[in-house]
Amino acid sequence: MDGAEKKIGQFRQKYPQFAQTIPMSADLSVLKEEWTAGGIRSHNRIVFQPMEGCDGTADGAPGELTRRRYRRFAQAGAGIIWLEAVAVTQRGRANPRQLMLTPSNLPQFRALVQEIRQVCLQENGFQPLVILQATHSGRYSKPEGVPAPLVACHNPLFEGTSPLPEECILSDEECAALPAMYAETARLARECGFDGIDVKCCHRYLLSEFLSAYGREGRYGGSFENRTRLYFDCIRAVKAYENERFFVTTRLNVYDGFAYPYGFGVREGNGTEPDLSEAEKVISALREEFGIRLVNITVGNPYVNPHVNRPFYAGPYKNPEHPFVGAERIAAITSALQKRFPDMGLILSGTSCLRDLSPYYGAGMVAEGGCAFVGFGRMTFAYPQFVRDLFAYGTIDKNKCCAACSRCSAMMRSGKVAGCPVFDKEVYAPIEKGEEQKG
Repeated sequence: MDGAEKKIGQFRQKYPQFAQTIPMSADLSVLKEEWTAGGIRSHNRIVFQPMEGCDGTADGAPGELTRRRYRRFAQAGAGIIWLEAVAVTQRGRANPRQLMLTPSNLPQFRALVQEIRQVCLQENGFQPLVILQATHSGRYSKPEGVPAPLVACHNPLFEGTSPLPEECILSDEECAALPAMYAETARLARECGFDGIDVKCCHRYLLSEFLSAYGREGRYGGSFENRTRLYFDCIRAVKAYENERFFVTTRLNVYDGFAYPYGFGVREGNGTEPDLSEAEKVISALREEFGIRLVNITVGNPYVNPHVNRPFYAGPYKNPEHPFVGAERIAAITSALQKRFPDMGLILSGTSCLRDLSPYYGAGMVAEGGCAFVGFGRMTFAYPQFVRDLFAYGTIDKNKCCAACSRCSAMMRSGKVAGCPVFDKEVYAPIEKGEEQKG
């Protein structure tokens, strides 16, 4: 029995309750396969997910640590490098150091894209797809470092007994102005040389919040047609810049993990159990109306229920479930949607909690048709070189894997730049302690 089979066997013996629901395969060849659809071609099935470093400059350009991080990513050999959230407007920045692409800093973004491609080509013999994630932070907007929320509607899960002022709710007129902002970011992204743009609709940022705006009145709330209107209008605006070298994609929350009427992906009267009927309608529209073939699937909310979003061993509260239960849920949701839309490329998220078993988990999911790509987020901060190790040796080093300890997220929440203070400690441990602020 080789090392991979032994590890998988030990996992199944120790966790028999997950043996069937968290598929694993020792055959990693599926992760090395190319994927093509709709003019998109990825060299392999590994995706580096968007992970904010909060280390841009005041005007939104990539900073020193931003460039360092993406050089490390480029050296690793993932088929797709999905750039972190880039604000479409100053008012929608999540922090004063969030990236924001503008005409004045376009040369710095272009240089970053070129460096990513050149480094990956030199180190791995191919150029990755590089995708920009366009966002408006909405409820989480802090453009000057203090909360300045813009929301679709009131939500007591987030506001408690102190609702936000009415002026925080976007008017229909303000909503109608947003697609042009996304379109301008798409225009600049194409000029920079990005391969694609993601119209971000996840984790309760603005477009995602509209999906569950059941109680909002007017053109952007209530019915499914109205709740998806702003999202689809932004995609439609961005599609104007699509061509054979620049495609449109999206990172989509298909399940928020909150009971109706406070979350998307649930059914009235069914608590927090996932209901994918509306998610299927959204993905069907992405496919049929907009011709989108690549969708980055995610769930939960990193601020309120991060155990759903990114299963952890240590975090801001005691995890109410084993992290593998969270991975099991994400696997089931992604698999159900991938099998419903087999000609689309869906990306699996939430894999880092499996640590050195995560590649076998990813391979099992791809082999069983449960996803087309395996996404890694926190692992890329801790151990970006795992891709090269995986493809060279068929295994990765458990002692270098993400500890799923949430310290990178805690750094971001506290207003610091984000990174891994455990395994990239020379740079980030001093920042975590408040001794140094680089970037």
